[in-house]
Amino acid sequence: MPELVFFSGTMDCGKSTLALQIEHNRSARGLQGVILTRNDRAGEGKLSSRLGLVTDAVEVEDGTDLYAYLVDLLSQGGRADYVIADEAQFLAEEQIDQLARVVDDLGLDVYAFGITTDFRSKLFPGSQRLVELADRVEVLQVEALCWCGARATHNARTVGGEMVVEGAQVVVGDVTQSADEIVGYEVLCRHHHRRRMTAASARAAALSPDVLPVQPA
Repeated sequence: MPELVFFSGTMDCGKSTLALQIEHNRSARGLQGVILTRNDRAGEGKLSSRLGLVTDAVEVEDGTDLYAYLVDLLSQGGRADYVIADEAQFLAEEQIDQLARVVDDLGLDVYAFGITTDFRSKLFPGSQRLVELADRVEVLQVEALCWCGARATHNARTVGGEMVVEGAQVVVGDVTQSADEIVGYEVLCRHHHRRRMTAASARAAALSPDVLPVQPA
């Protein structure tokens, strides 16, 4: 039976790499898929991983009807054996409903990849709808690590290396940005997310004589 599967995890845990691996495995067996993405780090119409792998994709816009897109493709003689949707957290709730309809009415497997919560630890609407509708939710087992070495469970937005908890839910950035760039992202454990302690602020604290006083011999 075809399925809607949601692969979730924090940033930097290999979601896009797995999406590309699924595409490679199926295309190597003669299957042809439709790859959807939105706001990928490599630019419009791309699915990329931090390992440097990249492939072309269909850029999803605000008003794109994904079910109608697939129906139109098939009715014009195109082929689609499965669908991959990367950065699925950025999709609208109605677009997730459309992907579920692709599974149920068109009989295609849909593999969606995305992070569950934003920098405020609030659910993305697209991810919430996927949790509600998916046949399976798979939490990726490649663990991203906080700067302290603990398992990273939260996504943080930084400005100048300092964690922020206010602002628009979607601001495109990257975990590879340096601390002095305007907007960056970092994965943290819950403890340090609650304390708003990023790698940059932790280094600053470690260098402070008020935090690490030097005791005379």
